[in-house]
Amino acid sequence: MARPLRIEYPGAVYHVISRGNGRNDIYKDDQDRQNFLSILGSVVKRYNWLCHAYCLMANHYHLLVETPDANLSAGMRQLNGVYTQKYNRKHQRPGHIFQGRFKAILIQKENYLLELCRYVVLNPVRAESVKKAEDWRWSSYRATAGINKEPEYLTTDWILGLFNNQKKIAQKRYKAFVGEGIKQNTSGNSPQSQIVLGEETFLENFKEVLENKKRVKEIPRSQRYIGRPDLSHIFKGPETNDQRNACIYRAHLDQGYTMKEIAAHLGIHYTTVSKVIAKKETLKK
Repeated sequence: MARPLRIEYPGAVYHVISRGNGRNDIYKDDQDRQNFLSILGSVVKRYNWLCHAYCLMANHYHLLVETPDANLSAGMRQLNGVYTQKYNRKHQRPGHIFQGRFKAILIQKENYLLELCRYVVLNPVRAESVKKAEDWRWSSYRATAGINKEPEYLTTDWILGLFNNQKKIAQKRYKAFVGEGIKQNTSGNSPQSQIVLGEETFLENFKEVLENKKRVKEIPRSQRYIGRPDLSHIFKGPETNDQRNACIYRAHLDQGYTMKEIAAHLGIHYTTVSKVIAKKETLKK
């Protein structure tokens, strides 16, 4: 299994997603969910995390966490490991609960965290499990909106501070903001193939980190190429087959797109893309 690349530094902010093994449920009942949140609370305290938002779904969960001490991986091993042990003891079963390694998308706090906080708590609404975010007990929405008491492991100051200095007004505006997301049918800006989400100036900070990792096959191809151009940009302009084939080769070898992705974008068969790349490789020898 490919090893996801982790970029860790003090103050980093992540959108974390962890799924059940084989996409199976990771909670059998509400007690399991309470156990998970209790363990999350101990991890937040032990590793000095700031948890800005969370949402527990049937077969996966979302976290938005800030790590002042650059320790995401250590904390996640504790969170998923301890929960697995507790779950297995309770249900008298062996084996893994979670599917491989968790996904962690490094995000630019100032530009993306607020929108992702809305995206995370709207997951149950998009899944049609409930009609309103406040109807889902297992997310941070109710605490951030002031409906429930804030648990110690949840940090709401940053989010609410963007709306107003007075908490009651801020909570009211936060609820309106989330409600607007339902009307807009927002899907967020956190595609899971990404490893960094931010503006160009933010992405530039990490290009050097990945420069020597572009050929490391243990890291997923989609995670080795930060700030790569979209396929629509790469294929903008070529008028001849030779020009198109050159773009195909560049998209695959230099920018890390899979042959399947390129074929789907161009509306051609996968084998056509494969032959173009094979021919280019032959000519280079």
